[in-house]
Amino acid sequence: MQKIRNIAIIAHVDHGKTTLVDKMLLAGHLFRENQEAGELILDNNDLERERGITILSKNVSIRYNDYKINIIDTPGHADFGGEVERVLNMADGCILLVDAFEGPMPQTRFVLQKAIQLGLKPIVVINKVDKPNCRPEEVQEMVFDLMFSLDATEDQLDFHTMYGSAKNGWMGEDWRTPTGTITPLLDAIIKYIPGPEFIEGTPQMLITSLDYSSYVGRIAIGRVHRGILKEGMDVMLCKKDDTMQKCRIKELHVFEGMGKARAAQVGSGDICAVVGVDGFEIGDSITDAENPEPMKRIAIDEPTMSMTFTINDSPFFGKEGKFVTSRHINDRLMKELDRNLALRVKRSETSDIWTVFGRGVLHLSVLIETMRREGYELQVGQPQVIVKEIDGEKCEPVEAMTINCPEEFSSKMIDMVTRRKGDLLMMESQGDRIHMEFQIPSRGIIGLRNNILTASAGEAIMAHRFLEYQPWKGVIEKRLNGSIIAMETGTSYAYAIDKLQDRGRFFIYPQEEVYAGQVVGEHSKEGDLVVNVTKSKKLTNMRASGADDKARLIPPVIFSLEEALEYIKEDEYLEVTPKSLRMRKIILDETERKRLAKK
Repeated sequence: MQKIRNIAIIAHVDHGKTTLVDKMLLAGHLFRENQEAGELILDNNDLERERGITILSKNVSIRYNDYKINIIDTPGHADFGGEVERVLNMADGCILLVDAFEGPMPQTRFVLQKAIQLGLKPIVVINKVDKPNCRPEEVQEMVFDLMFSLDATEDQLDFHTMYGSAKNGWMGEDWRTPTGTITPLLDAIIKYIPGPEFIEGTPQMLITSLDYSSYVGRIAIGRVHRGILKEGMDVMLCKKDDTMQKCRIKELHVFEGMGKARAAQVGSGDICAVVGVDGFEIGDSITDAENPEPMKRIAIDEPTMSMTFTINDSPFFGKEGKFVTSRHINDRLMKELDRNLALRVKRSETSDIWTVFGRGVLHLSVLIETMRREGYELQVGQPQVIVKEIDGEKCEPVEAMTINCPEEFSSKMIDMVTRRKGDLLMMESQGDRIHMEFQIPSRGIIGLRNNILTASAGEAIMAHRFLEYQPWKGVIEKRLNGSIIAMETGTSYAYAIDKLQDRGRFFIYPQEEVYAGQVVGEHSKEGDLVVNVTKSKKLTNMRASGADDKARLIPPVIFSLEEALEYIKEDEYLEVTPKSLRMRKIILDETERKRLAKK
């Protein structure tokens, strides 16, 4: 056995996974001097920091007592399933991190299920035991039940449990006595997680991730399965379509701390980066040049949702973005396919429209948000679920969803979910909160989060994950209210908005530029309403004795990207630019829209 440990860290969003890894890096004396207190090292991409979620998996390593521990940080959201599956292929064991109050959550279950199927040995860490209302013993029972229900083996069920608080930097065997240090966890990793065996034979490595450098191009990352890889060695790249390609390894790097270090050779069981192999895809194998034996490819869950992407053709195109043409968008989407395994892109042959398939609204919205930050302008349509025909029957994706909310809102929640064809499976009270489990079609989840947060005064916690395809559930009622649409292009005035406030709620501020066909608000009734928000007050030389009324405006509703995607209707687009999000009708001209409606 070797002095290497490869571990993946599994946890629900916000249970303290990235904080724990940071503390482990500190224990391995890998902190940077200029690092500010409380700044997370691993979530280093702006989007991850703002949302507090991990999107891309990262590799770091720690040296502890002559052992090398490779830590792989995994995303917790089921939408990033493509990331999770590649990453777990590199590990021998996993740390399951659970909040001492909330217990295991649906997204923990998603990643844990993958880990158990791969036969990884778990260590359970119950975090945040310094919280006032925590219940560590109950949570440990819940974890055992969860693993049992996921068909874990007896060896996996015989897991070791640690308690502690990552924020305060300690871990120990007993939650009542803080140890003041995180090293007991590192000792447990070395003791309970098996080291990789050194497998003799011809070299084999599965590419599970990739990096990009402007100097050397694409870099393949993966774990050496057997044999030894050396610099300057001739190898064979085995591809998806069973073709072979001969390459030479120019450089080898292993992970040391936060960065990489160059190595002359890497043996079986360690994780490394290979420079010099061109034209590979994730899932390809690097094998011996003389007698190549490809490894089994990674199986990735199929996409369940699709969205239309198109170039920005609104009257305001090109004012804010750097990249606006169809060629720019096409190149960017093709580049994304290299890294983002669960994504598929299909381009229409006649027009500049791409259909992008992904794992959920979050998965696709992260791509759109990344593109707008890079300076792209584009328009996207309403998210649609992917319908399949199974045995001659029309089927749609169904998700398992949990809602946790205060008791007084539970009936409202059940009413909302059942109207969207959801079924309540289980309901239990946890103190003054109620925990409910549902099965609901993916179509029903689009736009549901907003309504649930509004109805529960922001108290509800909702999580969902893809379950399976089931027969079509019938029509689901969508947003009934129509849109308020601008009649003319120009500057909106407070005077005009004030006179229209009883017709609905607005999404724009006074003095904002609008164009004809832009959706500027939500109508209080069904059906669309076209209004003139660019009308200003005309002054005359005659004044009445009554003073002018001040315009009293209700603040407009401002949408985030996901909320806007879930809000738009089938005949609307969301225009996304680096500085703004605008909703619009696909057909801007009012007479044209009426003519089509008559047809």
